[in-house]
Amino acid sequence: MRRKFVAGNWKMHGSLAENQVLLDALNRGIANLGQIDCAVCVPYPYLFQAQNILHDSSLSWGAQNLSQHAKGAFTGEISATMLKDFGCHYVLVGHSERRSLYGEDSVLVAQKFKAAQASNLIPILCVGETLAQREQGVTEAVVSEQLDAVVLLCGVEAYSRAVVAYEPVWAIGTGKTASPQQAQEVHQFIRRKLAARAATVAEQLRILYGGSVKAANSNELFTMPDIDGGLIGGASLDAEEFLKICSSAH
Repeated sequence: MRRKFVAGNWKMHGSLAENQVLLDALNRGIANLGQIDCAVCVPYPYLFQAQNILHDSSLSWGAQNLSQHAKGAFTGEISATMLKDFGCHYVLVGHSERRSLYGEDSVLVAQKFKAAQASNLIPILCVGETLAQREQGVTEAVVSEQLDAVVLLCGVEAYSRAVVAYEPVWAIGTGKTASPQQAQEVHQFIRRKLAARAATVAEQLRILYGGSVKAANSNELFTMPDIDGGLIGGASLDAEEFLKICSSAH
């Protein structure tokens, strides 16, 4: 049975003072939740703070992006080994904001996925379609292309050491949420697609839903058979709300 997983993506939010209050509150609350996994993906400058506060906590931490390169003349970039220095367990790759705002295509995302695993980080691969693509009926084709890029570069077995997050772009930060049935359909498609290549890998793969998840809708989403938790944006900045979402997964 797959263990539920809830990860928070702080995006470009936070300060030393705000983070201290938030992480202290999460630390207290997470201890009472039991058999689920929880993590926060924080901005690079706050990884040291997260490491110091969470080093003996059941709450894991990670980063929101990384370079596909191991080292070199890449000003402003952060490597997987640097993230490991700060105790990161996870790293997001291919978030829709990276794809749309910074032009990261699926080939580059797959290279970042590979770089993360080479340093024993667990990549959280984000996939999903825009509203226009959903209305055109090409959701499965879009998600397939995003998944296949990793298979082509790393092999399907690489998904045994990864997490996938389905995030319909039209539901991220908009207040709109895919219905539990809509989300389940895509999650089921992802699992069946990978199962055609490696059934055991697909069965064990945790697939998260992301897209305006809140405490009010999390329970209905998380009861779907192929939804194994959530990748939480804005709600992860509110300790009470995030803990309620984690409790729904529990």
